[in-house]
Amino acid sequence: MSWASKRRGMYLGAIFLFFAVIFGTPLALWLYEPPSCFDGKRNQKETAIDKGGPCQLLDERYLTPHAILWSRSFQVRGGERGAVAYIENPNSEAGVQKVAYRFRIYDERNILVAVREGTTFIMPGGLTPVFEGAIDTGNRTVARTYFEFTDTLVWKHMKDATEALTVKDKQIYDTTTSPRLSAVIKNESVAEITNTSFVAVVFDTAGNAFAASETLLPRIAAGAERDIVFTWPEHFRFTVGRIDILPLLPPAFFR
Repeated sequence: MSWASKRRGMYLGAIFLFFAVIFGTPLALWLYEPPSCFDGKRNQKETAIDKGGPCQLLDERYLTPHAILWSRSFQVRGGERGAVAYIENPNSEAGVQKVAYRFRIYDERNILVAVREGTTFIMPGGLTPVFEGAIDTGNRTVARTYFEFTDTLVWKHMKDATEALTVKDKQIYDTTTSPRLSAVIKNESVAEITNTSFVAVVFDTAGNAFAASETLLPRIAAGAERDIVFTWPEHFRFTVGRIDILPLLPPAFFR
């Protein structure tokens, strides 16, 4: 190859490289898709595809398992009952935004008496009570109450929205006539909190739950205190040994 041919080839190569840089770089940048939590790939320190690492969706294999601690139903009046289940979630930064559940109530012959379905959330790092009221069981004698989730639990990176709420000054009255339970709720945060449910569960001296109720606090201002009250239409059949009053708010996403 002559020197002229070599020089011509160098010129052409330089021109090609110039246009490749000028047009190829923007094209490559336009076609490039940065890693994300929705790209169907395991990248950016994810522990499974689009789970873990910086993603909101969590890898269940790296979570401490939740537990359904117990479920029971209680006679309220006549054939009407309330049902409660306690869900324990030890993961302080993991919660479930929404999941379907089912209560099934059986009589002493193990015949299904009533079914109640609904949806709930699971709060991070503690107990989530699930309460259902006004369940009609007719004149049947209830022997067992079973609780189950009917959806797959989808765990996400979340925080407990009730951590700023404290419950104090629990007082119970008139347990032999028309029981009434009162308490004071304080909002320790710098923002108001709205639409908080509170579930009260009453236990006997042996630690067995025998009554439950739920009430709603529509609004509590920052730093404020509010009274809440629970009532029951009939007297308690057992001596009160312990009272739980648990706040319920959908878990909040980290920002």
